[in-house]
Amino acid sequence: MPALHRKYRLARLPAAIALATLVAQAQAWEVAADEQVHQLEKIVVIGVRASGRTATALPAPVDVLSRNDLRTAGAINGELGQALANLLPSFNFPRQSNSGGSDHVRAAQLRGLSPDQVLVLVNGKRFHTSALVNTDTKIGRGTTPVDFNAIPISAIKRVEVLRDGAGAQYGSDAIAGVINIVLDDAADGGEVVRTLGAHRTDVPATRQRITDGNGGHTYARFGTRLPGDGFLNAGVETGRRKATNRAGSDTVPDWLADPTPANLALRGKRNYAAGDPQSENYSGWLNGELPLDANARLYLLGMYARRRTIGANYFRYPDSSANVPAIYPDGYRPESVGRNRDMQFMLGIRGQVAGWDLDGSFNVGGNVFDYDLRRSLNASLGPASPTAFRLGGYRFALESANLDGKRGLAVGDAYLNLAVGGEFRRERFRTRPGDPASYAAGTYAAAPIGAQAGGGLQPQDAARIARRVGAVYAEVSSDLTERVFIDLAARYEHYGDFGGNRSGKLSARWEFVPGFALRGTVSDNFRAPALSQIGFESTTSGYGADGRLLSGRILSVNNPIARGLGARALKPETSRNLSLGLTGKLGDYLDFSLDVYRISVADRVTLSETIRSPGLESHIQRRFGVPGVQSVAFFTNAVDTRTRGAEFVGNYRAPLAGGKLLLTLAYSYNRTDIRRVRPTPSQLTAIGARNLLFGAEERNTLTDAAPRERGSFTASWNDRRWSLLGRATRQGSTVRVFDFGDGHQPRQRHAARWQFDAEAELRLSPRFSLAVGGYNLTDRYPTRSRSDIDYGGNFPYDVISPVGINGRYVYARVRYSFGSGGVEG
Repeated sequence: MPALHRKYRLARLPAAIALATLVAQAQAWEVAADEQVHQLEKIVVIGVRASGRTATALPAPVDVLSRNDLRTAGAINGELGQALANLLPSFNFPRQSNSGGSDHVRAAQLRGLSPDQVLVLVNGKRFHTSALVNTDTKIGRGTTPVDFNAIPISAIKRVEVLRDGAGAQYGSDAIAGVINIVLDDAADGGEVVRTLGAHRTDVPATRQRITDGNGGHTYARFGTRLPGDGFLNAGVETGRRKATNRAGSDTVPDWLADPTPANLALRGKRNYAAGDPQSENYSGWLNGELPLDANARLYLLGMYARRRTIGANYFRYPDSSANVPAIYPDGYRPESVGRNRDMQFMLGIRGQVAGWDLDGSFNVGGNVFDYDLRRSLNASLGPASPTAFRLGGYRFALESANLDGKRGLAVGDAYLNLAVGGEFRRERFRTRPGDPASYAAGTYAAAPIGAQAGGGLQPQDAARIARRVGAVYAEVSSDLTERVFIDLAARYEHYGDFGGNRSGKLSARWEFVPGFALRGTVSDNFRAPALSQIGFESTTSGYGADGRLLSGRILSVNNPIARGLGARALKPETSRNLSLGLTGKLGDYLDFSLDVYRISVADRVTLSETIRSPGLESHIQRRFGVPGVQSVAFFTNAVDTRTRGAEFVGNYRAPLAGGKLLLTLAYSYNRTDIRRVRPTPSQLTAIGARNLLFGAEERNTLTDAAPRERGSFTASWNDRRWSLLGRATRQGSTVRVFDFGDGHQPRQRHAARWQFDAEAELRLSPRFSLAVGGYNLTDRYPTRSRSDIDYGGNFPYDVISPVGINGRYVYARVRYSFGSGGVEG
């Protein structure tokens, strides 16, 4: 017992010292409190439309990320999506590889929901989505999400993330939440920043030390004053990065390639590629305001981004029907080439008229994606086949006009904030076929048809579809008492293709004692089916054993064949969101928030499984006169889900050693369950097809392919010369399910991983600074894939783990600031 008592006293000693230190510094903290940077006290423009509310005073959770947060996030090559994933536990940004379009446009998730269930705004106005339809990917299959990496990170002043449904306030897509990107509005000054980085890693699967993914990211931005108190802020940004490769040694099993001498000679080599694509990007932007008179201001925004990415596809062996030895005697690995162009332009006037704050704007934006292929061939054309192909073109355009007004109203003893407005949008989606050689059926009947690693869109697949959307909304809020705030919003949207939708939201906040508050929301939200989900089609072709030309098709729900097989016009996804939270603020040093939520989504739009049955081909030919269709797939409102979760954010601030210390603890948990699956249509069961609209792989995608939990602890300290940051993140476990047919559905859980990031920046002068840092510094990798799902040893790691498959990343940054303010900490 005495020994135990001594151990107990020793264990209490550090705590006693820490407590004494805190007490001794209390008065110093009081003096320095005004110098602390209170991120949560910044005025935000999302959450409610009432003016002048801070993040802590909102009835729903809002994260606010500053320019400095984004710069020190350790984002690879300046990727905004990666920066948000590093900073926000509720935001998932998997780096998928060998996944078709996901090598070129990465999908992001908020609260574990689909990538297209989060609305993205720039300066409070809707930002366009990507045009590319991801049909061959895991996370985001069948969606056309916003491409976060099309937004230059150098243009951003702050990012506001509303973690709550907000369809009644902002319209379609805001089921998981809203991300508002606020561009820089400085009237003077600027900076030039150059970052160099690479992966320096020891790969456990291959026992190799690899340095790859070398790249550089450069941007320059400046602000200048315009007449009156106007401003113009503009910048340019460029980045280049080489590919990474974490493929394993190829065992060349018999099921993968015939055991011929030419094929077996490749055993033990790294024939495949798994990792990030090679990339090159350029962008420019501007943001400005000009006073027209004492009551009105003209504002404008412009962004243009261009990116070229080169992704890897599966290797084709020398002795295989997919190869022409005269062209590739040693086999080949096709490379997909994505050419992305994004544009956004906005012009508006805001001012005061008869007591109203009015804002009228016109916004136009869009994405152009051209899909190419190189180092490939069309084996059915034989030695005459080209090796480069244009697979198709994708276009999406968004035009919108908005008129918003708000004012304060005195009603008896109450003061109300009233906001009303309307929006008109036009959306257009279009696809163009690839070049004829990309889908041509040549004379070599024993060979597969079309360009290897992605046959081109055929003329019959070309889509051209558009719709008009009109919306009106009203929102009223009020501080009923000094401690009670309430907000009520309603919205009606009418779509030219499927009709109208109503949504509403009630939010409230009650500060039951000074510094502590309960907050909660209840809302109805929706997501209109994307035009791509309504109109997209594609075809793959091949020869049957009897020499007949056969095809597999993804059909539009408007296609008569799809309708004849039970497809229906897509309905909007609808959700009921409930949230309840507790917030607290202890003095000027500690604040926290804890929120729990439930999101029930009905009629989720998914791409069906590939539908095959013995009677399918004859049924389609007999009823529609189209021969050779062996398989089909189409979009459908197949499933209802329920997501439940909890999120915690805590911040502690204090002066320390002549500088400022900030500690942040954040945690997110969500779980999605399938509540109902639509039965297989009678038209399909009549021809022998069963349970094909929603299969095991898609169930896995919606429920546990993304991590259910993520948590992080971040410590940052800065003074006039140094800025130091360390972050520990626990990436939750993920599950991968494959369906190889005949009842073989292997399942593997990839264990949770701890990840450590750090950065140190030294300000050599008021204008000049140097920084070094690293992401995943302990070089962690996901769980090794099992032998029955690692594709003959070629893919030792699955791409769905948030820790990624690239290992450690290190970087150095130099920054020169000019104008007022110098280098900010």
